[in-house]
Amino acid sequence: MNCSNCGAVIPTNSRFCTTCGTPVAAQATAVAATTGPTVNLAGGGQGVTHREGQRLDLPDPQVTQTGEGRSGVDYQIVGTTLQAVIIQIDPGQMLYSETGGMAWMSGNVVMNTNTGGGGGGLGGMLGGMVKRAISGESLFIVDYTVTGGRGLVAFASEFPGKIVPLNLGGGQQIICQRDSFMCAEKSVQLEMHFRRKLGSGIFGGEGFILQKLTGPGLAFVELDGEVVEYTLEPGQVLKVDTGHVAMFEPTVQFDIEMIRGFKNVLFGGEGLFLATLRGPGRVWLQTMPLVNVAKKIAEYLPRSSGSSGSSGGLDIGSFFGND
Repeated sequence: MNCSNCGAVIPTNSRFCTTCGTPVAAQATAVAATTGPTVNLAGGGQGVTHREGQRLDLPDPQVTQTGEGRSGVDYQIVGTTLQAVIIQIDPGQMLYSETGGMAWMSGNVVMNTNTGGGGGGLGGMLGGMVKRAISGESLFIVDYTVTGGRGLVAFASEFPGKIVPLNLGGGQQIICQRDSFMCAEKSVQLEMHFRRKLGSGIFGGEGFILQKLTGPGLAFVELDGEVVEYTLEPGQVLKVDTGHVAMFEPTVQFDIEMIRGFKNVLFGGEGLFLATLRGPGRVWLQTMPLVNVAKKIAEYLPRSSGSSGSSGGLDIGSFFGND
């Protein structure tokens, strides 16, 4: 604390300035006591100091993974919680994604929106559109090429989680949750994967319609939350809430079974059904499914109430646990 008269530093709890003798104002002590903590936090990342008139330079995001695709495309996965993949392509290389997937791109990248029907003529075009319409996916895909030198295309995740690169060999397949596909090299085949068993079709929820990626080539998928991997031996079974099934190898048998036990069904809180994953093969689970987050948010959304005559609006009390 400094003296208001001479500016000298006043020792703590002093009633007068030791230099000029000016009394210390009582209100100054009260103000100092109500300002709260003033300790600077020790940041763990790269610091930025911005002074007036100087160029603003923000730190680059953390690069968590780099690699190269089959056709020679280079990629970087940046960020930690909300990640993005930045892919650099050269003339002659091609990427594709579903419509609305691109986040940013350089000026020399050319987009070509099409039905993704391949070379099958009208039948192939309509077949691809029908499959995507049934599954709820975008009816069109977008091809990305580049002219006049190297360019870049970036795809950002839509939810906190992980972007996973899949460098698939020829004929290698991965089955993943619906809407997880981000982009891929043109050599990768994207198909809708429908469960043939009635149980998983009717009760599987997220497990009914899946996406199947077939190599060769590089593809990217986004998974929700953290990712946990298990390797199942032949005959080993893992029972999972359907929303947590993110991805598995085609050797894994996937089905839905009803929870056993009357009390478990009524009071267990896990719903009526669980996904069963039977080995051999690898399974990847996600810790924070988007559908579970949506259900939780829905609890706080306004509800229609005919008796109260409410016209809508957010129920603020529900945020604080009031019923």
